[in-house]
Amino acid sequence: MHTTESLNHKQITIIGAGFGALSAIREIRKRAPQVDIVLISPKAELHYLPGIIWIPCGLRTREQLTIPLHDFFQRMKVRHVQAEVTGLLESGRVVTTTAGNIRNDALLIASGGRFIKKLSGIEHAITPCEGIAAAEKIRDRLKTMTGGTIAVGFAGNPNEPTAVRGGPMFEFLFGIDEQLRREGRRSQFELVFFNPSNEPGNRLGAHAVKHLLQQMQNRGIHTHLGHKLLRFEADKVVTEGGKFAADLILFMPGMTGNAWFDNTPLPRSSGGLLQADAQCRIAGMEKVYVVGDSGSFPGPDWMPKQAHMADLQAKAAAENLLAELAGQVGTATFKVELICIIDAIDHGTLVYRTPTRQIILPPSRLFHWLKRWFEHLYLKKYR
Repeated sequence: MHTTESLNHKQITIIGAGFGALSAIREIRKRAPQVDIVLISPKAELHYLPGIIWIPCGLRTREQLTIPLHDFFQRMKVRHVQAEVTGLLESGRVVTTTAGNIRNDALLIASGGRFIKKLSGIEHAITPCEGIAAAEKIRDRLKTMTGGTIAVGFAGNPNEPTAVRGGPMFEFLFGIDEQLRREGRRSQFELVFFNPSNEPGNRLGAHAVKHLLQQMQNRGIHTHLGHKLLRFEADKVVTEGGKFAADLILFMPGMTGNAWFDNTPLPRSSGGLLQADAQCRIAGMEKVYVVGDSGSFPGPDWMPKQAHMADLQAKAAAENLLAELAGQVGTATFKVELICIIDAIDHGTLVYRTPTRQIILPPSRLFHWLKRWFEHLYLKKYR
């Protein structure tokens, strides 16, 4: 247990305002009401990105998915610094930002990942998980299209197997298919799913891959699999296995670390993420921790980059950070668990995976409503 005295006047700095950062705040406050918390982010708001899949069909709007955090910060006694982080000094004890230098006694990095945008012609594609604006762009493009080919795909970071986010792309694919059917326009469009692997989404498990590919076949969605991507053009996707026409391209590249990591002494994985141990400590650093998409963690190569995983890591990181701040050794680890509902506007497929279990439950309206209910409960903590 941490003594009250050992944590008095200690300042914890958190970088980022996403799922991992906010879960860490709640855990720290539960364990140490007296520590000072400073959070650095460009805005005092949470963007609930799992909900952007519903923007194209009109189930969600920007306003519903943008959660102001001023009240939450006030309740949690967090001082928010509105700034961009630019680097670190003094082995992490000083964070350099566009609003000046901020000193800390312990640091938690939860600033997310950065999409690798090196593919030639990538400006012709929309990257959905870049945020709400990208989903709005998809919505607006679909409204103006009278027909054509819509190509949906994703790729990974070849040096970091876990740094990929494929789940939302299946949701955009199936959601757009369902939306066009509802609008009576599906016959005017070709949908093509593309991926450099023959088993797209294999991190979800072999049964899930088989199920997803069968769903595509059932829905008349064409596939272009197993060929390395070469480039995008304004009206086509070009791979080593050939090219195909595309009037709208939705593409999720693999992820790497934030640009500001280059201005730090932090150790990096081969894929450019921050190298962490099982306790979320950054290797070789004192009182510096990482959670979520920013980090490379030991574990299975299917470990997901998703909000749930960031929340689990945040809990362990907060406990260990406080222990180290009090002069003790933190030993908490996080559970590796993938849980997602692949939604298609009014029904969803549940996928669950741990190191010992793989479960996939077929499409049901219940899972769609469960996803919406979870969103409501999750955001209630921050509204």
